[in-house]
Amino acid sequence: MKTFKIYRYDPDSGHNPRVDTFTIDLDKTGPMVLDALIRIKNEIDSTLTFRRSCREGICGSCSMNMDGRNGLACTTAIEDIKGDVQITPLPHMEVVKDLVPDLTHVYAQYASIQPWLKTVTPAPSGRERLQSPEDRAKLDGLYECILCFCCSTGCPSYWWNSDRFLGPAVLLQAYRWIADSRDEATGERLNDLEDPYRLYRCHTIMNCANVCPKGLNPAKAIAETKKLIAERAA
Repeated sequence: MKTFKIYRYDPDSGHNPRVDTFTIDLDKTGPMVLDALIRIKNEIDSTLTFRRSCREGICGSCSMNMDGRNGLACTTAIEDIKGDVQITPLPHMEVVKDLVPDLTHVYAQYASIQPWLKTVTPAPSGRERLQSPEDRAKLDGLYECILCFCCSTGCPSYWWNSDRFLGPAVLLQAYRWIADSRDEATGERLNDLEDPYRLYRCHTIMNCANVCPKGLNPAKAIAETKKLIAERAA
């Protein structure tokens, strides 16, 4: 038997947030935290609300805080958590309901970096824009980001300045396009980021790399962006 203590909040009820306790038999439950949440919702409390989709660590939907650490419920094994399993929404985000954070603001920040290929030269006739294997390799560690926002919500600088600081997830995505040899808007992208708050609130605390479920290093991407801005100013 395993006990799960889950944060509950329903804005429509008018009540303060609370923690509900559920005890379930792990012999009848899948191995991951998400399996337990689905079982609780299906068999014990149908009002429990959380996001999930792929169940394979690809979509990022089920990001939440488990046992004090941000992660994906679908890839976090119950057996890796000692004692009771405490589950809360991603930290320092407004809550829509229960374990569902409001991602409206962070997605608006993501849209602000214009995360698509920007070019001036005409597209090659009859084929895609090519990259050398070396240039393609520069995108490794960047393109894998699934926008789960475990990193941004684990970053103290983002907690304090989320109104203006873009946060590690969005800044990693920004560098993904800066590093792309096919993109022709590097100067424009750097100009947009060169701001005391949008980029430079990062103090390399490294919480972002510590909690990333894909093993990425947003702090390195941010440092590379700062380096490019410094080099062009020299």
